[in-house]
Amino acid sequence: MTDLQMSLIAAGGVFVVGVVTYNKWQEYKARKSVERAFASDHDDVLMRTGEGAPAAERSEPMFDLDTPPSAPAAAAVAAPAAAGEFTYKHVTEPTLDAAAFTVADTKPEPQLDATPLPETPAPAVDAIPVPAVDAAPASAAAPAPALAPAPAPASVPAAPAAPVAPPSYRAGGATAAQDAVAASLPGTRPGMPPAELAECLVDPLIDCMIPLALDAPVRGDKILPTLHGLRRVGNKPIHYIGFAVSGEWEPIVHGGVYTKLQAGVQMATRTTALNELEYSELVTRLRAVGDDIGAEPEVPDMIEVMSEARTLHRFVAGHDAQLSVNLAANGAPWAMSTLIGALENAGFDVRPDGRFAMPDRDSTGNGAGNSVLFTLSTNVTLGADTTSRLTLLLDVPCVAPSRDAFGRMVDTARSLTQRLDATIVDDGNQPLEAEALDEIKGQVSEFYAEMEASDIAAGSTRALRLFS
Repeated sequence: MTDLQMSLIAAGGVFVVGVVTYNKWQEYKARKSVERAFASDHDDVLMRTGEGAPAAERSEPMFDLDTPPSAPAAAAVAAPAAAGEFTYKHVTEPTLDAAAFTVADTKPEPQLDATPLPETPAPAVDAIPVPAVDAAPASAAAPAPALAPAPAPASVPAAPAAPVAPPSYRAGGATAAQDAVAASLPGTRPGMPPAELAECLVDPLIDCMIPLALDAPVRGDKILPTLHGLRRVGNKPIHYIGFAVSGEWEPIVHGGVYTKLQAGVQMATRTTALNELEYSELVTRLRAVGDDIGAEPEVPDMIEVMSEARTLHRFVAGHDAQLSVNLAANGAPWAMSTLIGALENAGFDVRPDGRFAMPDRDSTGNGAGNSVLFTLSTNVTLGADTTSRLTLLLDVPCVAPSRDAFGRMVDTARSLTQRLDATIVDDGNQPLEAEALDEIKGQVSEFYAEMEASDIAAGSTRALRLFS
């Protein structure tokens, strides 16, 4: 097939994917519009039961006004006692008088005096006390005197309000969770401010950012299980951040409350760029996630995202540099048992895969302490007894220029030549002189300056994410 045919097939595939994605998007928007149109948050009074049912209309008691009160009851009513209660001497079953209820709904509530009333002895009669009623009976000789209003209490200065303590998850829970996020992300360190850590998680320079508009504020512990279901598309990692009630973006953690969310998918890695199929899969799955958590993703245009992804991958491919320095034995091959001890004395850490790493125990930059400066390979399998060649390898874009990793790698190689009776050679087994090593060091400095000018500094979080 010719290049033209391959280009036409690729263009047709992109067009078909775009049409399918657009149709799915339109279908999704139409479905959401219909759901919002027919959704109703109004309370249907006919469907309320139990405690939610409206209270029945109050009805006042009805009395038969034609029935006169019994004579004994009318005769037994006496004037109120000084202590504010009525007494009945010959009590029979009383019949309520309608006149006693004529002003019950309009009489103002009496205000009690704070001063205690003097105690008055009750009359020495065989009487049964009955609690006082609001309205005086019609047969009472005179209404009870109105009680004096209670004096206003003396003003007491209000105590100063205690400062509002921050939410409990700020004290330790979120800090530990954010430190865990920082530990899982290359180039970050525990204790980073939440806003700075959020910029490392979703970076507009290397990530395709997709805002997620929320219907209402959400808690981190409610949405994290759903978000963890979409952490990668292809070999591109996906990260999420949330706009917290504190007013800044931060990683989503348990106990946090967020009013907005944002997803970011890395547009390129060391091997490939984000392609159309991966992006279509991301959009479809992200909309399903949005339905679960009550969010609406604002998907960027696919053509623009694909263009940015290819541009970023060209930069990654053009700066994927690794430098190696080899040590060749001058005499007999080295025994592995003796070699391992010599490398550990030189400062190397042994890895489970048989490789040796030189840690940067003095690092205080973006990465955590004990980050790797360069590695060493014995060029033999784990079961081998001897080797005659060692390779020191520096991953240039993954180490900050301030660490001078190339210079320290050359110094380590020179010290090993004296311990092991070896010679520094290149990949073609030709000796490397000091002039050649100095020339390579100058090229490394130019490489670092070029990466710095592109806002992807060597050893930074951006570089580590792209070249990891």
